[in-house]
Amino acid sequence: MTLRKTKIVATLGPSSSSEEMLARMITAGVNVVRLNFSHGTAEEHIKRAEIVRSIAAKLGRPVGVLCDLQGPKIRIGKFELGKVALKMGDIFILDADCELGNQDHVGLDYKALPQEVSAGDVLLLDDGRITMQVDRVKGNQIHCLVLNGGVLSNNKGINRQGGGLSADALTKKDREDIKTAVKLEADYIAMSFPKNALDVELARTLVKKAGGNSSIIAKIERAEAIENLEAIIESSDAIMVARGDLGVEVGDAAVPGLQKRMIRMARAQNKLVITATQMMESMITSPIPTRAEVSDVANAVLDGTDAVMLSAETAAGQYPLETVQAVHRVVMEAEKEYINQYHAQKSDQVFMKTDEAVAAAAIYTAKHLKVKAIAALTQSGNAAQWLSRADAEVPIYALSPDKFARRKLTLHRGVYPFPIEQGSKKRDEVLNEMEQVLLKERAVSTGDLVLFTFGEPIGAPGGTNTLKIVKIGEQKN
Repeated sequence: MTLRKTKIVATLGPSSSSEEMLARMITAGVNVVRLNFSHGTAEEHIKRAEIVRSIAAKLGRPVGVLCDLQGPKIRIGKFELGKVALKMGDIFILDADCELGNQDHVGLDYKALPQEVSAGDVLLLDDGRITMQVDRVKGNQIHCLVLNGGVLSNNKGINRQGGGLSADALTKKDREDIKTAVKLEADYIAMSFPKNALDVELARTLVKKAGGNSSIIAKIERAEAIENLEAIIESSDAIMVARGDLGVEVGDAAVPGLQKRMIRMARAQNKLVITATQMMESMITSPIPTRAEVSDVANAVLDGTDAVMLSAETAAGQYPLETVQAVHRVVMEAEKEYINQYHAQKSDQVFMKTDEAVAAAAIYTAKHLKVKAIAALTQSGNAAQWLSRADAEVPIYALSPDKFARRKLTLHRGVYPFPIEQGSKKRDEVLNEMEQVLLKERAVSTGDLVLFTFGEPIGAPGGTNTLKIVKIGEQKN
């Protein structure tokens, strides 16, 4: 059986909320579902998480849940008629005191914007589709010259070219949504628009205060985040290459190079990375992707991303199932060409942790001995994460008695989590149980050579410290 290493994250929405569609998408290969807190109520998100986990249990497939906070998206207000048409050369006013907009002006949900811009600044609205240059600021009004026109409708976002807007990374809504995410036992919480490591640490503190242990994903979508990228990665558990707002702030031409840099830096720090935004955008209305989209997904895989994420394609698109199927087949083909360019073993490499050294030994052994798989007995999932980062050429089966650890491992590249009871603390009995789990799941066959990693003494707290070469079927029962 050929397994897909790169994981698929799918956003839930009107197109993908029915139990039937969810079951089909999970069967087709969705590993993690994304609940977008920019839309919907707390009750709706909690209900969706319950449905996902119920379906996953019935299918016998672990599925992670990622809650994505809205963040301080700076938006215009509403228009009397819902939208206006602007053309190049028009004068248009962004007015913090305006309640309902018209052809001449519109309100702002971020009232401090007039104090943060000045004459000459370029503002990009609706993901850069409309651009305006600030002519002057008068009180709470920003008088702008339209550079590129178009139809501007309610609640569209605003970015300043080059970044620099200082809205807090966590809004009042985000703080409440963190409590909701903890309540539904989110495996991952994605934080929008962090500027620095302190923003990420604040999110982690709020999660712990709410009684949760969700991993924190930092969405890289501000120009300032690029300047603080190393510290942000270090403070987070994972990053998301959020190419939409990032492209607006730094320019679309800069995004591909930044994507490669972010993936490279995240992997160097043993952190997870998700590549997102418009991966299969045309499939919102088309049953097949464009060749450019196929190349985009494939290149993310070749860059070494842990996961690719679908947004509107599965949330509101006409072909959510076909989109997942398309990503699956593109990833499978791309992985055939993937060459591990990370963690090349060097004779002078020094390991700081025992479990990292054991993971490196397992990868080296797997490369030079014809083994079928690596099976990691892990309580927290850390052992499997080290193995994932070293890019094993064989499947990594993470056997854990902890359902939370198993769900988090659904995002790790090349890792496939399985439950294990581990009722015994006797070494041989636990190793035999590992074999039986692998055989039951049809991950291996009798006679296969498999590498087992585990910590001794069995059941004691601490990292992985043992590597054992096992021939399946030769363990004592």
